[in-house]
Amino acid sequence: MVKLERIIISGGGTGGHIHPALAIADEIRRRHPDCAIQFVGALGRMEMEKVPAAGYPIEGLWISGVDRSWKSRRNLAFPFKLVSSLWKAGGLLRKYRPQVAIGVGGFASGPLLHRAARKGIPTLIQEQNSFPGITNRILAGHVQRICAGFPGLDRWFPAERIVLTGNPLRQHVVDSVSRGDDPAAARTALGLQPDRPVVFVMGGSLGAASMNAAVRAIVEGAESLPYQILWQCGARYAAESEAWAKGREGVVCKGFIDRMDLAYAAADVIASRAGAMSLAELALVGKPAILVPSPVVAEDHQTRNARSLSDRGGAVLLEDRFVVEQLGAVVRDLLASPERGAAMREELRAAARPDAAARVVDEIEALIAHS
Repeated sequence: MVKLERIIISGGGTGGHIHPALAIADEIRRRHPDCAIQFVGALGRMEMEKVPAAGYPIEGLWISGVDRSWKSRRNLAFPFKLVSSLWKAGGLLRKYRPQVAIGVGGFASGPLLHRAARKGIPTLIQEQNSFPGITNRILAGHVQRICAGFPGLDRWFPAERIVLTGNPLRQHVVDSVSRGDDPAAARTALGLQPDRPVVFVMGGSLGAASMNAAVRAIVEGAESLPYQILWQCGARYAAESEAWAKGREGVVCKGFIDRMDLAYAAADVIASRAGAMSLAELALVGKPAILVPSPVVAEDHQTRNARSLSDRGGAVLLEDRFVVEQLGAVVRDLLASPERGAAMREELRAAARPDAAARVVDEIEALIAHS
């Protein structure tokens, strides 16, 4: 049996990269309790806070993306950041001597996996989306294994290196679904009334202005709501949104929700962006879902993500340009149709991959065994 002793996991920037990275680390720790797991992130990004909070050490690289406007002054610093990060990445690889280097996307995974591949260290990336991020596309020809969250990535990666694993999910979400957590208890824990339906609205880890506006439109347009709203507004909108929601009956607003297991358990209907990790969790949770793809992502990949569920009847796809005017009506229709909700649950659960983290770690062990 392969023994994992030293692993480096790099990447981050958003919850969509951080959560699968932590899920992989948790599965490694479960199988190999003595394995030393070291994270590498980008200084100033959210992984520098979230990873230590989950109990893992992290080192930071001075790295960021390139502004799409070539005239941006921020791009002037990029060559210096890249050289600095490549130099530090080499030092970290010498310091920690990992058996394998894992990238989950985001700025930091580029320098780290590039240097690891050059040093002959086994390398693996986990790509969450149907359209890969720029870092993983750059790394495509250098890494040995690609663990894919969606099919069809052979357009960007060598087909013989791709393994369709699904996207690793946070263990507390998997455990909550397995236990069948009580909705009333979850609602009480979140400050909601235990006996009223709940609509959970989330715009991603950074929030979404359009979905926040949709929540306000629903609340301000109704004399009284027949349901409650649990609203993750995003950290950047937290102060303004929480102040607006204060004192409004039936609305609980939070900048960021760490206990997503409680949020999912409490909800009757979920309205969400269509990021890859959100879809993976929604499929597992099996609650009627309204997907609102972000209009500002590369190649409109969130629409493609969403259609993987909506085309099979597992979710409602609502375009961002219509969300403010139409979200309330779509929510009402879903709450009024339990038969449709039950059909959606079946389709969602058929798409779920609760064993994705285990399958990724299987590939890590296989890489080491054959290195």
